[in-house]
This record gives sequence, structure tokens and C-alpha cells, in this order.
Amino acid sequence: MADRVSVKQLVKDVNLLVYSGEAYLAERQVVVSDISRPGLELTGYFNYYPHERIQLFGRTESAFARNMTAAERLVIMRRMAAEDTPAFLVSRGIAPLPEMLTAADAAHVPVLGSQLPTTRLSSLLTDYLESRLAERQSMHGVLVDLYGLGVMITGDSGVGKSETALELIQRGHRLIADDRVDVYQKDEQTIVGEAPAILAHLLEIRGLGIIDVMNLFGAGAVRSHANIDLIVHLENWTKDKQFDRLGSGTQSQQIFDVAVPKITIPVKVGRNLASIIEVAAMNFRAKSMGYDATKTFEDNLNNLIKSNEQADQAKPETPDSEG
Repeated sequence: MADRVSVKQLVKDVNLLVYSGEAYLAERQVVVSDISRPGLELTGYFNYYPHERIQLFGRTESAFARNMTAAERLVIMRRMAAEDTPAFLVSRGIAPLPEMLTAADAAHVPVLGSQLPTTRLSSLLTDYLESRLAERQSMHGVLVDLYGLGVMITGDSGVGKSETALELIQRGHRLIADDRVDVYQKDEQTIVGEAPAILAHLLEIRGLGIIDVMNLFGAGAVRSHANIDLIVHLENWTKDKQFDRLGSGTQSQQIFDVAVPKITIPVKVGRNLASIIEVAAMNFRAKSMGYDATKTFEDNLNNLIKSNEQADQAKPETPDSEG
């Protein structure tokens, strides 16, 4: 888990302008994902000033500050430029005030800018920082993109996860991570998976070794990250193990606070796992759109039973024959 992001990395990834303090970008660190819009602080209220956050100035804050005297602005800006303030950020292409530049330079606080509207910029920064600062854990498995769905293939070592992923890649699907998947919770309903930097675009095939999927299949065969929508667990088939045949059972696996849907597929000689997982992904998407083949079968079965019962009741009774 990364517990901080440098302002230099933030500027690069979010494409921000640097008005001043370029020499301080690497030393300034962001440790929280929340963004501060310092409306109350501009009035002189500093009782609960979140100095550790990025200070975002939109049209409202900039207009209010311009109605203050230069001396008042300088006092406020000096108080806002705390020792751990990551940066001042001005949206909508608005030029930063001279007093902001003066106070920020004295405290080694970078002054950044963006052409984006304030609300959109705030949302972009929050999403970026939440993903970078989120708690992470590693899971053993292979994450692939099938028809836009993130499918995590899990199972014991040697069950055929990577070989199955290779066949899926040859069918036009995309690899996110092999062997080890770093996962984090994006929001209350979303888990995101990505490859560790050392394993990005690489796939291990027993007997063959490490292959570079991007080099062999092109950039369209890989993705940097994906939401984990479905877990497919591969399990060696045994006679005494009962597997779901109708698909009426519901399974899930808890990852952080999210219950991710899960299905278990038995592995047996002669089964084409890549085809089965493709169909599993398509069937999962169909269910999410409201069509459930299992429910259709159960409804058809119930209707057939009901029809047979009505036919039996409609038959005339045959009188008992006397012996």
C-alpha cells in the first residue's frame, strides 16, 4: 500500500500546470485523498483548517480573494501555506494571485493550475488519490478482460490458470495480471485489480517459461487494470465432489468490503476451460442484464408440472371393475 504520493507524480499523472515551486514538487507529499476548497479560511476562520490537503481554488474562492486587500490576502495565504500543505491548485485556467505565489514560495509550497472546471478537477483528483492511496492486498490468480468484464481465475498451483489465460489471449481477450494480482477497493461496490510493476504484461507457462504478452500479441492484448466483476475458481474434478449443475447456487468471495460473485468450474481431462470461461462471462453479463437461463428452465419445469397436474385432473374417472 502506498501511504503517500509525491506532488511531482500527481502533476505528471493528472496533467497539471506548474506556476511556481517546481523545485519543491518531489519533496511535497499528498497523504490524504480529500481535497479542500478554502472558503472559510479566506474569511480568517482557521479553527479546523485541513492543512494536509491540496488547497483547491475555484472561481468562487478566487473572486472572493480578489475583493480583499493585498495585505489581507498575503496574511491569509501565509497562514494557509503550512509546513505539510502539498500544493495550492487553481482551476479553470485562472491566474494565481501574486500574494499566493509569494506566500507559497516562502513556504516551499508548489502552485499548480488546470484548465478543468473546479468540480470536475476535484472529482478527478479524488479518484486518482483514492486509487493510489488505497489499501492493497495480493491475491494468487490470473486476471483477464473478457468482453469488458474483469474475470479473476483462481485455483491451486498447477491447475492450468496461466495456460487457460494464454488461450483466452489467443482468442482476442486481454491480460491484466498473471500469478499475483494486486487488488484494492475503489468504492463500496468495486474492486480493482492490477499487476505488480515487476510482472506487468508477463505470463508464466510451465515448460516454456516467461513470455511477454505485449511483445508477442501486441498492445491490444494487455490492460493495466480492470474491475474484478467475477471470480472463476478452477478445481480438480473428483467423484465425491458435488458441483452445481443448474447454476442455481450463488457463491461469492469477500474482498475487503465487497462480495464478488464466484463460480467453481471442475477441471477434467478433455474440458476446454477457455471456452467454458468465455461462456461463463457471457452468462454472467446476461444475468446482470436481467436474463437468467436457470430461472427460465425452472419456470418451464414448473409450468410443465402444472400442465400435467391439470391434465390428470381433467381425465374422467374410471369405475372400479367388480371381480
